[in-house]
Amino acid sequence: MFVRGIEKETLMLLLEMGKSSHPNEYMVMLGAEGGIINTVYPIAGTVTGEDSASIFMDMIPLGMGFVGTAHSHPEGPVSPSDMDLSTFVETGQVHIITGNPFSETSWQAYDRHGQPKHLDIV
Repeated sequence: MFVRGIEKETLMLLLEMGKSSHPNEYMVMLGAEGGIINTVYPIAGTVTGEDSASIFMDMIPLGMGFVGTAHSHPEGPVSPSDMDLSTFVETGQVHIITGNPFSETSWQAYDRHGQPKHLDIV
């Protein structure tokens, strides 16, 4: 499935998750219908801290149709780290990083290779 957008409500949820988990990072999996990200899946066993958040790959349920991930950078830029890039390759085609102040302009989507990706907000 080609992902072309994100529901505004889903984006607002991701931004609110960043605010509420601050100063720690969060990480979730994303689902989509019809090319629009519309679902956030917390994964059991996710480890979070001030410097990172990690999903254990063996805890991701099979067959749920994940299209990517979302996580926060509470104090840093919304650009992917080396660790993010290794996660991107393994976990789908679209990855969203949210950052402080967790507003509609403090996020960026990336493809699985870490290149910025435009998503329409619908």
